[in-house]
Amino acid sequence: MARAPPVTPLYNHRPITFPQNQLLSRINAKTKTKTPYKISAVHVTAMPSQQHHHEAQAQAHPTLEIIGGAIESVLPALNSTLTRFPYNTFPLIGWNCHVETVYAAYFRSLPDVKLRRECIRTQDNGSVALDWVSGDDRHLPPDSPLLILLPGLAGGSENTYVRHMLVRARSKGWRVVVFNNRGCSNSPVTTPQLFSASFTGDMREVVAHVATSYPKANLYAVGWSMGANILVRYLGEESHTCPLSGAVSLCNPFNLVNSGEDFRYGFYDKALASSLRKIFKKHALLFEDMGGEFNIQLAANAKYVRYFDDALTRVSFGFKSVDDYYSNSNSSDSVKHVGIPLLCIQAANDPVAPARGIPREDIKENPNCLLIVTPKGGHLGWVAGDEAPRGAPWTDPVVMDYLQHLERVAGLASHSNSVDAQQSTEGLHSVETMSDLACSSRLYHYMFWSRSLNRWHYDLKKDNVLE
Repeated sequence: MARAPPVTPLYNHRPITFPQNQLLSRINAKTKTKTPYKISAVHVTAMPSQQHHHEAQAQAHPTLEIIGGAIESVLPALNSTLTRFPYNTFPLIGWNCHVETVYAAYFRSLPDVKLRRECIRTQDNGSVALDWVSGDDRHLPPDSPLLILLPGLAGGSENTYVRHMLVRARSKGWRVVVFNNRGCSNSPVTTPQLFSASFTGDMREVVAHVATSYPKANLYAVGWSMGANILVRYLGEESHTCPLSGAVSLCNPFNLVNSGEDFRYGFYDKALASSLRKIFKKHALLFEDMGGEFNIQLAANAKYVRYFDDALTRVSFGFKSVDDYYSNSNSSDSVKHVGIPLLCIQAANDPVAPARGIPREDIKENPNCLLIVTPKGGHLGWVAGDEAPRGAPWTDPVVMDYLQHLERVAGLASHSNSVDAQQSTEGLHSVETMSDLACSSRLYHYMFWSRSLNRWHYDLKKDNVLE
């Protein structure tokens, strides 16, 4: 798999100077005169700053906040898409973040896709389900770019936002797989442990499994909400050794403490807790007779996410308290360590992933990261663009163009590496040939002088000189 390094333009901010003696000597040599020339002035045409140029490009999209260390290398590739699809909220829906969030969750269309499920066993004997597009293993080339999708909390391949992204990527010739967490989307649960915002072990095993299955493909990932938090934490842990070629984070809470403060005890809290209870009750027998700090009764009846996490999640993953779990599961702390291209898209009015939790400074300082913040969008809503109100979110074409840009850059890097390797091989062969010729030449001279000496020795003996 080839991954191109971040593109860092070279800018010369220092004045250009010429050694006077060398410059005059060249002039004299050219004019063939002994009369020295005196340089009285040098006219320099200043080029506009590249940084200011890209800042101006970002300002060309006034409804969006665009920042990041990768703005110079990535924004030019997205300008066309951002210009063709400006963020214009859909009337009657986009005016309120709660209306937009609820509408997208319950009324967005669900594309019909035939999936093939693969269950893999993890190192701790747990199980996760991977949903592939049926038939892709036969129809797509083995080097087709591969996209891993990570749904939000308790979500899976049946979610509308996941399906729309899957369909778009598949239409571009990408191989797509949905990573369903333990228990989600009817994924089997084989151990008394589900999932958490902090746990990246399953993600690491899924990436390794997919990479082994398709060793010729470049791997990418897109995560939403809690899936985005897990993805960014994984990227930070892997850093520059990450096997992915690029990633996208959408509606990432980044800071779970801030997120919990905003939606605690409200509608979203109750809805997510209900989804967690359903998953737990299907597999409650696995948790029977669990000792220690597990509170099975509370988990089965938890009205809020915090209660469920306190009864089950934080105990399963070794945290002292639910607050300890939340404060140590933030992906905001991982951004500075991300070593591959990462696009983050957030909504300024997200009721679940508040904008104040975005690690803006770390995104600015990391040359791999780019952040786009839309003025509206709610949580997993983004009911805007050509397909609004029931079609794909506004983010989908932006995400797809970003991924295709990375794939093109990776392809160029792979081609360049192949050419370099071929040239190196040819150079090595040339060196070896020259070495062989040199050895042959030395051997010829050795044999020539050896024969001459032998002949000389024979003549001396014949004339009795050596006797």
